Amino acid sequence: MLQFKSQLNRSILLLFSLFIAVVIVSCSTSPNLNPGITAFNKGDYSEAIVAYSESLKTNPSNLDLLFGRGRAYQELGKFEEAQFDFEQALRQDPNNFQVLLSLATIQLDQQSYASALLYATKAEEISGAPAMASFLKGKALQQLGMPEDALKAYGNAIKLDKNFGQAYLNRGLLKEALDRNKQACEDFKLAAALEYPGGKESLQKYCK
Repeated sequence: MLQFKSQLNRSILLLFSLFIAVVIVSCSTSPNLNPGITAFNKGDYSEAIVAYSESLKTNPSNLDLLFGRGRAYQELGKFEEAQFDFEQALRQDPNNFQVLLSLATIQLDQQSYASALLYATKAEEISGAPAMASFLKGKALQQLGMPEDALKAYGNAIKLDKNFGQAYLNRGLLKEALDRNKQACEDFKLAAALEYPGGKESLQKYCK
């Protein structure tokens, strides 16, 4: 069970970072590219914070600037500062699922699972929200000791994205922890077929 939780915790931040990176890179097509975005995309998060902070001096309520600086803080593990920026951004747009998912991830990192569930659930209810919302909801429910609800949330994530390898893997690991080996192996096979890291290894370990 400890190995199961450890693997989930290692993968959750990487997966969410990849999702947000796509969002940030998509902004790079703007002709008025903020230097904070450039620094963030290079992995220079400290420089990104400086650039975003400078821009916020003249536009303190700009959602994109607040969100960008929050993401840079988050990458550096400065969760208190990141949460402050995300909450400020959320005041500008209460239905922004990117901000809500960032807040959910921070709460998960700090083991505030009830708060994570609230943010993820709100994000999930927004039209157009990605499968990541249901995935993070499942993660929170799982940590709160609600495995059946967590399975449903992972399942919803998969309905939204049939190629969500991490959702298959996490659902499989949860099923394995619940002694549902046959069902778990089905998920491991799908994760392995999608070439998601850990899928093949889990298949070999649990499905002999």
